[in-house]
Amino acid sequence: MPGENLTRDEARERARLLTVDAYDVALDVRSAVEPHTGPGPRTFRSTTTVRFRCAEPGASTFADLVAPSVTSVTLNGRELDPAAVFDGARIALDGLAAENELIVDARCAYSRTGEGLHHFADPEDGEVYLYTQYEPADARRVFTTFEQPDLKAPFTFAVTAPGHWTVLSNGTADRREPAASGGSGTTTHFTPTLPISTYITAVVAGPYHYETDTYRRTLPDGTVLEIPLGALCRAGLAKHFDADDIFTVTKQGLDFFHDRFDYPYPFGKYDQAFVPEYNIGAMENPGCVTFREEFVFRGKVTQASYEHRANVILHEMAHMWFGDLVTMEWWDDLWLKESFADFMGAFALVGATRFTDGWITFANRRKSWAYRADQLPSTHPVTADIRDLEDAKLNFDGITYAKGASVLKQLVAYAGQDAFLEGARRYFKRHAFGNTRLSDLLAVLTETSGRDMAAWSRAWLETAGVNVLTPQLTCDAAGHITELAVVQEAPEITVPDAAAASRDALRPHRIAVGLYRTDEAGALVRYARAETDVDGPRTVVGELTGAERPDLVLVNDEDLTYCKIRFDEGSLATLRERLGELSDPLARALCWSALWNLTRDGLMPARDYLGLVLRFAGTETDIGVLQMVQAWALSALHHYTAPVAREAAGARLAEGALAELRRAEPGSGHQLAWARFFAQLATADSELRLLHGLLDGTARIDGLDVDQELRWTFLASLAGAGAADESVIAAELARDDTASGKRHQVRCLAARPSAEVKAEAWAVVVDSDRLSNALVEATIAGFDQPGQRELLTPYAPRYFEMIERIWQERSIEIGMAIVRGLFPATQGDTTTLKATDAWLAARPDAAPALRRLVLEARDDLARTLRGQECDMRTAV
Repeated sequence: MPGENLTRDEARERARLLTVDAYDVALDVRSAVEPHTGPGPRTFRSTTTVRFRCAEPGASTFADLVAPSVTSVTLNGRELDPAAVFDGARIALDGLAAENELIVDARCAYSRTGEGLHHFADPEDGEVYLYTQYEPADARRVFTTFEQPDLKAPFTFAVTAPGHWTVLSNGTADRREPAASGGSGTTTHFTPTLPISTYITAVVAGPYHYETDTYRRTLPDGTVLEIPLGALCRAGLAKHFDADDIFTVTKQGLDFFHDRFDYPYPFGKYDQAFVPEYNIGAMENPGCVTFREEFVFRGKVTQASYEHRANVILHEMAHMWFGDLVTMEWWDDLWLKESFADFMGAFALVGATRFTDGWITFANRRKSWAYRADQLPSTHPVTADIRDLEDAKLNFDGITYAKGASVLKQLVAYAGQDAFLEGARRYFKRHAFGNTRLSDLLAVLTETSGRDMAAWSRAWLETAGVNVLTPQLTCDAAGHITELAVVQEAPEITVPDAAAASRDALRPHRIAVGLYRTDEAGALVRYARAETDVDGPRTVVGELTGAERPDLVLVNDEDLTYCKIRFDEGSLATLRERLGELSDPLARALCWSALWNLTRDGLMPARDYLGLVLRFAGTETDIGVLQMVQAWALSALHHYTAPVAREAAGARLAEGALAELRRAEPGSGHQLAWARFFAQLATADSELRLLHGLLDGTARIDGLDVDQELRWTFLASLAGAGAADESVIAAELARDDTASGKRHQVRCLAARPSAEVKAEAWAVVVDSDRLSNALVEATIAGFDQPGQRELLTPYAPRYFEMIERIWQERSIEIGMAIVRGLFPATQGDTTTLKATDAWLAARPDAAPALRRLVLEARDDLARTLRGQECDMRTAV
């Protein structure tokens, strides 16, 4: 990738030498609104003063800066020759004193990829919006840094910008004054931060719409904690901005965490900025949290979308303690912040907000992400081996987030909630504004729980893979249980050099086993439950001996542990016939998830799974579960259904989706979910005519509000089917000439089934870097359509020819998007699998991060082929 990598060994050596005392950073971003005509990138002035100490005077080190040019470098009053000390990514620093001052004046580049200082020009009103995104190591694209999490320091920012802009940073604005460097504009000076890591510093600047509120709380000592709250978005989204709901969730979260953490929020104000073209969900910059602006809903969405937004708000808030106040020493222990934030986000969601079914979403959606990641060849322990920054970038994955959170949920069941929270309180107080490793957390948890946390860590944090738990049931002639056992299987690890500990890992699981049968009303209800510890290959649940024979045995009822569950033959037969009668929504969600895992693992034919969706999804009451089941159904259809049966299976699914759309309660979230699902399946002429009619008003479904976002959903399907040409798409953009509309238009244009269209889309992504990150993503999404295999076949060999060049030339964010998004998975054949194997075999020395992405795509394709074979062989 462009710019130098940073290894763990280099970071450790620099941390051994240096202690950073303070940064003063002055940014002049007035150039953001000036015309740019030069051949190089648009740039801004960045002046950084760093004061730091060196443990070994006379030693050498380096500072980090990725910039087109450096104007001057001054070390301890000595002018250094930029051409001699700056190589484009590092500034060499020799002959250090005990106390040092480094001043660097540079021209840094605005970003169009969401890394560093991102520059966005709004097509709706021509205004420019800026924001920063750094994790793991892109602060060096904005100012000179020692770019590693364990060199914390206070930061003082001063930002010169157009006078009408809102300018925010981590600290509170101290004063605003006319720009001292001449010309128009205003300089905003911010108060120094407390010691924080470089990757969580932030600047947000532009004519943002900004709303305010205040959080107040009386602390145990009688003082009143007052936190100014802010929420902001682009001016063009202001009419859709529901800041009141955002503030409500924010206050609920602050109450919840203060009640449990016994450490007052330390970072002063709390701004939340919803920004355009954001690569991730959100970022926990203290005092200035950033979110993707898609959380400002332009049209009707289901309650699941509001729940997801609330969860993300709370996840980022948990980071103020887990990650910002106390930060991991190096990216090996990324889980120390992400796993905790993921768990605490769900914990607070259920405990503090209106979304009291948040654990159902966690079980159904978040853990699905973890299960997939933990079965890839790139699986790793929760505590990972992160050799360098490229490794770090790829480890923001389902294991670090959702598996880690699941493991913590298991820990709470194992150690007790009170002991867990007391451990967190001691952790914050003991390590405030410092950096930690796994051992630091285990120490406090051992103190508070009295349990052997080292053994727990070895089992859950230091081995990879997911266990499988299956019930074994025997009953006597009278219909009573004589033995119910839970069989544990070790993870299937496909990594050749995986540690034996991971391959053989039979972990301790605290689980609940539920027995279900039909009640008088015809519902499947639980009539017996036992909580037990599973440890080893086979565990007998003695407490359930003598119970009446169940219709369904649900292992891991209540979702206490992290595992895949299977069913005995009788339970699976019950679910095939009566899944919709299962009354408990969490139990039902767990069964849907288990059935999907059977399908992905090639143990249930995809058409059987689709049959369950057709029979039972219409009665699913939890909207989040329904939308997840619909997403899985699309994957089952396009990836795991035998190709010869796919068209007929898709037709049946579309027919069933339309029937459920017409049956759904008018105006409900379920109706909206079925409308979107139907649009993604529509291929028959009558179905496409219905979509056209819903767009032009000649067709109507009672209660369905075809707002602008839903219009684009319908149009994307029409474009992909060849039923909407460029003029129709252009007319829709004229209705919605906004940043969101532009992204939708780009996707629709690339979706059209034409060889010329595909060639143009490929060229603009692969052969050019003129598109922003958001438009690259939209183009790739349109290019790769499941029903266009013949059009996409010529691009399979071209993919393997270009990915190394892309990885070398583009930023890591864009490189990841292209390598993942353009992998020829749509072909779904052995020819592509062989081509992938040939590429991997021929390039053992390719960048490890690139090889990881290709290995993951290869594994998905191999799984697809196994699923298709199962479907072809055994579908009923």
